[in-house]
Amino acid sequence: MRIGELAALAGVSTRTVRHYHHLGLLPEPVRLANGYREYGLRDAVVLARVRRLTELGLSLDEIRDVLGPGDRGGDLREALMELDADLARQQEAIGARRERLAALLAEEDLGPDSTVSPGLAAVLRELPAEGSRIAELDRELLTLLDGVTDPEARDRMLGVIRPLTEPEALARGRLLYRRLDELAAADPGDPRVAVLAADLAAHLPGELAGAFAGPYAVEEMAGALDTEMSPAQIEVFRLVLTTLRGER
Repeated sequence: MRIGELAALAGVSTRTVRHYHHLGLLPEPVRLANGYREYGLRDAVVLARVRRLTELGLSLDEIRDVLGPGDRGGDLREALMELDADLARQQEAIGARRERLAALLAEEDLGPDSTVSPGLAAVLRELPAEGSRIAELDRELLTLLDGVTDPEARDRMLGVIRPLTEPEALARGRLLYRRLDELAAADPGDPRVAVLAADLAAHLPGELAGAFAGPYAVEEMAGALDTEMSPAQIEVFRLVLTTLRGER
């Protein structure tokens, strides 16, 4: 049979047959005197096998390896077992995503804060902004960190900030936010700046120091906030980070 007939019988295109020749998946038959290739039933069987394995998810390189000359049954079994394990991992990941989606869809008050991890969502519910610009900025920073850190780092972060949701800590935090907001129009040299920085550093969990232990952390963090906070508020933040790093 000609290449067109072979392709039609196997349910592929003639371009696919030529591509399989190029990859070594299908031996190219000797041309007849008239220049045409003559294919047989064996070629159609090979094409059917390749099509079946591609539908299962094997790559063409993997198929070439397992359908090569000799007894390759062991190679095929190993490839299919690896494929099955990969599909199981994908299925588990999809299941976890669907569970998260189901939890989101079950929320009556579905909003932007619902898109963060469940752990941070619980923390944010305990840390209302209550009209404070600095509190709202804190929420935005936590949301950013939640979205860009790996699960292990995210769990560590949540473990550090969760004590701040205790009733006494919440009361102190609200007062500190209020004092920070009051510095919106103040000069960096305002005497309230140093006092507030000391109080804020004392309020934060000691484990938080590790988050700012790296080089340039103070400069980088303060620089990232220079368009979000006033000069006096930035100075408070700089002093707090400096204190946490043990430089004062």
